Amino acid sequence: MRSAPLLDHKTSISAVSASADGAAYVLRPDGTTKRRPVYGRSEEIVRGKLTELQANSDQGIPADATGWTVERYLTVWLAQTVKPNRQPNTYVTYEKAVRIYLVPGLGKKRLNRLTGADVRQFIRRTESTCRCCARGVDKARPEGEQRCCAVGRCCRRLPSKRQVQVVHAVLRNALQAAVREELIRRNVAKLVQVSTPRYGVDRGLTVEQAHQLLDAAAGDRLYALLVLALFLGMRRGELLGLQWSDLDTDRETLTVRHTLLRVGGELRLCPPKTEDSERTLPVTPECRPATCSRRRSGLRSNRTTCAASGCRYAVRSGAGRRVPAAAGSKSPELVFQEIFAHLAVYTAGCGS
Repeated sequence: MRSAPLLDHKTSISAVSASADGAAYVLRPDGTTKRRPVYGRSEEIVRGKLTELQANSDQGIPADATGWTVERYLTVWLAQTVKPNRQPNTYVTYEKAVRIYLVPGLGKKRLNRLTGADVRQFIRRTESTCRCCARGVDKARPEGEQRCCAVGRCCRRLPSKRQVQVVHAVLRNALQAAVREELIRRNVAKLVQVSTPRYGVDRGLTVEQAHQLLDAAAGDRLYALLVLALFLGMRRGELLGLQWSDLDTDRETLTVRHTLLRVGGELRLCPPKTEDSERTLPVTPECRPATCSRRRSGLRSNRTTCAASGCRYAVRSGAGRRVPAAAGSKSPELVFQEIFAHLAVYTAGCGS
């Protein structure tokens, strides 16, 4: 038997036996309206739900996005929010966390029905699941070369505490963006705590050790890099991204404007990650001879590199393969063309 409709002509309620259902046209996150069914054990419960939905719509608050899965939302969030607005390395880190952990673990769940319990169980599973078993690393090896999980001897390659923390942080950031876009009402990832990794205290080099390092590196092509690292405390990417235009010899200052990153096998000169990282540092008396010597030797090595390669800018891979730059591209005049050996990537730029 169908009861009388509510005052809103777009709303109706029906009651059959001990259950009731109704529907109302509600505001959606994309600004459109859509008929939303509501169910309950009694007509009174259904009326209360419909009243809440309509009140929220009247105030411009959209209903939860019921058609979104976690996988669908994370894919859109990475493409439209993270990739255009974050550093390339940050996007790579987020994409890996989404692809390897979040989509397999939570991807099929409805975004608006995700609960704190779901996130808590996911985190616990992630902490205790062998990544070799989950990703089939050993199973993908040729049959004669399988040595652990595929032959019944689990290697127990569990994610580190830091990795679990990163996965939780990515999920928390994604859900917070969904809250701002009014796709969901609250961020359930904030209800779950993860253990924080503890690191040993690294006190760095002593003064005596620093002197020994500089004495041993005297005459090496990376001597100026070590001097700036020790006296100015610059990061590796900041040192490798230095250009001669960043050095003001009149004011005796050095400005950090770029950082050199390796993203997807490519070297990219990017702005610093934070505003505080873009700074001007004084060139101390200990740094001046090293930078001057570096410029003189750099110009000579650049001309040699150009004569050998026949191109304006070249990148060497870890295997020693020379990859010429794209035609018409112009390389920055990097202060340090050679990158640390453990990066397995070497750069060479041409001086004027």
